[in-house]
Order: sequence, then C-alpha cells, then structure tokens
Amino acid sequence: MADLKRRMTHTISDEELMSQVRSGVGESLGVLFERYQTPLLNFYYKLTGDRGLSEDLVQEVFFRILKYRHSYRPETGFRAWMYQIARNARVDHWRRQKPETSWEPEMSPPVMPEDKAEEAQQHALLHSALLELSEEKREVLVLSRFQDLKYEEIAVLLGCEVNTVKVKVFRALRELREVFEALESGKLVRKQGLRDAGMRPGTGSVQ
Repeated sequence: MADLKRRMTHTISDEELMSQVRSGVGESLGVLFERYQTPLLNFYYKLTGDRGLSEDLVQEVFFRILKYRHSYRPETGFRAWMYQIARNARVDHWRRQKPETSWEPEMSPPVMPEDKAEEAQQHALLHSALLELSEEKREVLVLSRFQDLKYEEIAVLLGCEVNTVKVKVFRALRELREVFEALESGKLVRKQGLRDAGMRPGTGSVQ
C-alpha cells in the first residue's frame, strides 16, 4: 500500500504538489524535496565549490519555499519559481558574508579523453576556464547545460526574452571555449595558480 501511495505521489506534477503545499499539505513539500534536493545541491556546488555551503543553501531554499508558499501562483512553473528563490538565497548569502575563496565549479569536459592524466589535465583547465567567466555567464551555463532548464524557464528566471537567453548561452559557450583553448596553449595565466601562490587574482596582493 505504501509503495502504491509512493508511486501515485511521484506522478503528481511539481505545480500540483506546490499547490498542495500552499494549501497546508506538508507531506507534499517532502516530495518536492526528494525531487530537487540533488539538482539544487549540484547547482550550488557548481557555482561555489563548497559542499557544506551548498547543503546549507539547499535547506534555506526549502525553508523559503515553505515561508513564502502563499506567494506561489499555480499558473507559474514551479522550477522557475524555485530557482528564483535559489538565486536570491545565494545572493543574500554573499551579501552577508564575503566569500574567502573564488568559485571552483565542478564540471566534466565536453570530450572524455582515454588517458587518465590527460583527463585530469582537461578537468583542471576547464575549472580554470570557468573561473575566468563572469558570474552571469557562469550561471547561465550551469542553468542551461547542467540543470537542464529550458530556455523559457531561464527567461522567466532572468526576466528577459527567450532569444536573449539563447544569445547569452551562445556567448558564454563561445567565451568558455576561447578561454579553454587559450589556457591549453599557455597564453592565459590560470587564477588557480595565483591562489596557490597566495595571490588575489587581478590585484597582485597577498591574501
């Protein structure tokens, strides 16, 4: 009976579940948590490189979902609404506490080389390339390529047109490729190397 109830629960749409949460059905929030705990954790970890912080932010998101449940409108897509809360929670965190380290997104290279040493090198280069991107470009790549949000959802999230989102993603991918190739050819100094030397990127000062 419990398995049947679980299967039935997981066939309900996010929007229906959120409407139930809005009406006071606490169990429905638990189902949403099961669905989005891991995607949100990956979202934050790719942006911050800090697992502990990412876990805290995930908890904050669901606390805010419960707190602001009455502001949700059934006609609004749940994912876009949730990621708006997630973005706000991250911004509020950085406003309260200046980060001590730069972001270190964990992403896989587009092509997985057979050689393990080469694979590790490409991982490191891609990390460094991502660190060179602006926060805006890094975020739009994470949302579109790693969180699998549709362009329409990202448009709602960013408050812009769908075509604008497509342009942002295209430009971010193009810049990522250019930076990656520059790092690979040794034409660009990696920020990771500056951090290892105890220097703050772009300032030449010791932290």
